[in-house]
Amino acid sequence: MNRIEQIVKNEPIADVISLFALCFHTMRIDQMYAQYCQDTITHRVFIDTYQSLFRKGVLSYDENGKTIKGPNWTPPAFMTDKRYD
Repeated sequence: MNRIEQIVKNEPIADVISLFALCFHTMRIDQMYAQYCQDTITHRVFIDTYQSLFRKGVLSYDENGKTIKGPNWTPPAFMTDKRYD
């Protein structure tokens, strides 16, 4: 199992999206969930979580429409704990 698959399968969806959205396109992250968690995370759950992160200020867009850290962004626990190094 590769590192990304481990993260997607084992970590809360909001934590994964808050980190991966900074470097992957939304459709790519959705494909990861479709590939690794098709039975547990539906497309609707993914979209609802993604949108809620913007409403909460965890994620934001820059002037070019790129996803960036919002004012309320904090590193996910799996990142600060260095679980997948």
